[in-house]
Amino acid sequence: MAQNCVHNRALQPTRSHALDDADNLVRSHFIKMILASMTDSADPAKLTDASYHSLSLKLLSSVEAALDAWLQSDVIDIDSARTGGMLEMGFPDSSKIVINTQPPLHEIWLAARSGGHHFKYRAGAWRDTKDGREFFEALSACASEQAGVELRFVAPQ
Repeated sequence: MAQNCVHNRALQPTRSHALDDADNLVRSHFIKMILASMTDSADPAKLTDASYHSLSLKLLSSVEAALDAWLQSDVIDIDSARTGGMLEMGFPDSSKIVINTQPPLHEIWLAARSGGHHFKYRAGAWRDTKDGREFFEALSACASEQAGVELRFVAPQ
């Protein structure tokens, strides 16, 4: 029996250098793909839940502060109500703008008369997922349109 085993091993073909080179090339390609996917998933632009919560809270607080300042300065009276991660603004013409946090998606949603927008935090700012527009720029345009006066919201520092 032992002779059969030795004999069978002797019948196994030896690999050529070309096959070894091909295997190494394929292995190298797969390693590069795996490393690339690991780099993508470790994207520093992606937020942790804690970072998202902190940034979204700052955003909502900044909007509320602007509304309070305009009310105190008699610029415009925009009613606001905040419930958790949602801020609703009521304008003098009875129109509304709603800003809503979306923690599972790490997004901020803005709903205005002109339409709805989704924003993700990218490169230090909340950016529209479709056109890249900055959140406070979009909010200022929507609020100005609905208020009938120029309103400018500013990102918190």
